[in-house]
Amino acid sequence: MRERYVNNMKSYKDILPTRKEIIMKASSEIDAFDPMRELAEKLHPDKVFLKVDEIIDETKDSKTFKLVPDRENGTERVPYFRAGQYISIKSEINGSKITRPYSISSSPHDALKRDFYTITIKKKEGGFFTDYIWNNWKVGTKVESSGPLGYFYYHPVRDINNIVGLAGGSGITPMYSFAKDIVEKDLDIKFTLFYGVECEDEIIYREELSKLESQSNGKVKVIYVCNKPGDGWKGCTGYLSSELLSKHLDMNEDMTFFMCGPKAMYEYLDVELEKLNIPRRRIRKEAYGEVDDISKYNDFPQAIKDETFNLIVNVGKGYTTIPAKTTETILVALERAGIEAPSHCRSGECGYCRSRLIAGDVYIRDDNDGRRIADKKYGYIHPCATYPTSDIEIKIPTVQRS
Repeated sequence: MRERYVNNMKSYKDILPTRKEIIMKASSEIDAFDPMRELAEKLHPDKVFLKVDEIIDETKDSKTFKLVPDRENGTERVPYFRAGQYISIKSEINGSKITRPYSISSSPHDALKRDFYTITIKKKEGGFFTDYIWNNWKVGTKVESSGPLGYFYYHPVRDINNIVGLAGGSGITPMYSFAKDIVEKDLDIKFTLFYGVECEDEIIYREELSKLESQSNGKVKVIYVCNKPGDGWKGCTGYLSSELLSKHLDMNEDMTFFMCGPKAMYEYLDVELEKLNIPRRRIRKEAYGEVDDISKYNDFPQAIKDETFNLIVNVGKGYTTIPAKTTETILVALERAGIEAPSHCRSGECGYCRSRLIAGDVYIRDDNDGRRIADKKYGYIHPCATYPTSDIEIKIPTVQRS
């Protein structure tokens, strides 16, 4: 036993000289090929170049866009992703570079085996970006996006494999990806999906969800909830509520709740889930983008809601001064001025737009403040979720170009 111990220690002692000998014999020429870096760049590219391959009318105000690799611009394959993630689409509109995040509605299997994404977009009344897409995207249109992003996905270490999906309107898109993923991979997950709409004709993927439900061997169940049903409606009515959930779920079981929809739905369901004593650690929310009217928040400084302040922007070695409204995010002010600023989630979550607040005062909602504690202490902000409340000065990162 002692001899084996001595030999083990001797082997350990020889490691450093052996390592040094290998290093000294190595070539001084840098090997440009790094397989791990190459793999990382394929899995997590900064930019993905796509083109529209097909457009499907889902409802009167929603369309699905099938996106395939734009090999002419260097994207050979669409990156793999986790069901529930999104891509951030970038377009230049009237001289401004604008980004918007859209959940991937196709499945990871579609990306891996069929080499495409789909995003399903509901046209928003007065929506700047959706109007542009509706009027300009055709089959063959070239599209630039980020790689897959976001944390709205199932993780077996963190989440229970008994999932309840709460979807409102176009919030069905990542849920549809969940359902497809469960069926295509035969995952050991039970998925009960509650899908709320105002009117029956707003239901997206109705036939597809029905097909997935029948193919899932009981793993996927879809419950439609219509607030303004027609005469022939046979499903649930009203809103998603604690009473409705209690009726269809065994509340003695442990479950993870995934929620995706408009902000008003989140605020309402927060109260309803609290009635059911659902622990916060069991509730996952998709980031819902920018707020339509920030002045409706009680703690927003109402006295200055119609003000416009000066915003000094430092980028690279230069700076410029632009106007910034109190009721629009700093990111919107930058985009209006034609300043290209980094952004992805537009919800204060991802930190990609992280910038330094040099001077001035800002308003940031507590429920949408995704900054780290150190960033709060040392004056960093996320412009996509920050509103000016005085003249301010910031330093933004330079957008990296490929």
